[in-house]
Amino acid sequence: MSIQATWAQQPPPPVIAARVAVIDWTDPIKALGTLEADESITLSATVTDTVTQINFSDGELVEAGQLLIQLNDTEEQAQLRAARALQDERRNALNRVTQLQERNLSARADVEDNQARLRQASAEADALEARLTNYRLTAPFDGRVGFRDISLGALVTPGMSLVTLDKLDIMQLDFNLPEVYLGQLEAGLSLTATSAAYPDNEFKGEVATIGTRVDPVSRSVTVRAEVDNPSLHLRPGMLMQVTLAPTSREALVIPESAIVPEGQNHFVWQLDEADSNRVSWQEVEIGSRREGEVEIISGLDGGDLVVAHGTERVREGQQPELLGIMDDSTSIAELLRREESR
Repeated sequence: MSIQATWAQQPPPPVIAARVAVIDWTDPIKALGTLEADESITLSATVTDTVTQINFSDGELVEAGQLLIQLNDTEEQAQLRAARALQDERRNALNRVTQLQERNLSARADVEDNQARLRQASAEADALEARLTNYRLTAPFDGRVGFRDISLGALVTPGMSLVTLDKLDIMQLDFNLPEVYLGQLEAGLSLTATSAAYPDNEFKGEVATIGTRVDPVSRSVTVRAEVDNPSLHLRPGMLMQVTLAPTSREALVIPESAIVPEGQNHFVWQLDEADSNRVSWQEVEIGSRREGEVEIISGLDGGDLVVAHGTERVREGQQPELLGIMDDSTSIAELLRREESR
């Protein structure tokens, strides 16, 4: 008795099928990236003097324009008051000469000389006032300050690091991708990022800039993305796992469980609905994979029926017992439970 005849005498094996679906498919691109603050500076002094005020605490959120550190500017304030007094004196002198000139009691040249002296005094006062800003260190943007490394009365010198300030509501995420992905990258491409520090959180962002050069050694391109950080959980220097979603394409998709590998080739059991679901051994070419699904490049058409569960039981030419067809709302486990309950 032939093996095929023996199979014919056996009861039809129960199987669960799935239809070849036509869906929008994207190949996610994964990478590792490093976070940087959207804006980041280290405030330092440009003059030599002592600290008279410190208006922040470690890690405090500050606003743009907020005074952080005040240096001793007593001498400069006195010089400014003297300059303003001289400015007032020369303005009064100009007014007197102008009145005399209007009555033809003074030469026009005297008026012009006094105007020049007033402009000189005003310029000197403005220069002193501008110099006073060097004694006031203010926040150039909203952000979070770092550790305070100075104390009241400390003598600071030009270039001395006083405090860091980082803008953290939006973070810059830099990562490298192989040049093969260049054709799929564009500004505005959405992404998600996760961190080991917050494994249950997904941070949303989008590609902001794509590097203008490919590294000739690694053959990779640097990509910079902007990631929203409304909760301020993220910090500069953190390692992030990045997943990009390029533009989708239309693809044929079946459950991964329907694929039967043989060496380097891949096959499926296809059901012929016109012939009482008789199965045939069909070779397919597969493309990308993702969790539970695989893309079909060739060998099947949209709407075809394939065995998704029970592939090890069926043989060529059999007419198996179809327990059900799985879809988005019905899983293999649910179909098996229904069968057991019967």
